[in-house]
Amino acid sequence: MQNLLPLYPMPEFESKICPPEQLAERMQLLARPLVFTNGCFDILHRGHVTYLAQARALGAAMIVALNTDASVKRLGKGDDRPVNPLLNRAAVMASLASVDCVTWFDDDTPFDLIELIQPEILVKGGDWSPDAIVGSKEVLARGGCVHSIPFLFDTSTTKILKSIRGE
Repeated sequence: MQNLLPLYPMPEFESKICPPEQLAERMQLLARPLVFTNGCFDILHRGHVTYLAQARALGAAMIVALNTDASVKRLGKGDDRPVNPLLNRAAVMASLASVDCVTWFDDDTPFDLIELIQPEILVKGGDWSPDAIVGSKEVLARGGCVHSIPFLFDTSTTKILKSIRGE
């Protein structure tokens, strides 16, 4: 049987996935100003992709940091969460045109990543007030900006799961 790899190479988006220990090196390749956002992004939906596109438009490149599976569980989103494991969530996230780099964090917050990356723009969804966004004080102190982007669509992973379960 012939080798099928040249016919079906790995998708280019896979190169956007960056383990945290390689971030310092990868940062040198990303354009500035750099946007940083984070979350579980368990089941990607219209609200997520709209938010991510809006966030990316604020800068020249964007890093998305995903909660690890253990970190998601500690958030109390449910015993069956995340539905999709980290590397699957990372691949789906990396496939989006608005995302330039995907990494992850196992802590309860992405504070250490934010300090390592030092983004000029920090973004979260509209359910976060800017002063409550982890790393906001530090980003503002460096002359950066913090955004809380309002939700345009009434959807969430929790709502999708309830619908699937017939709840």
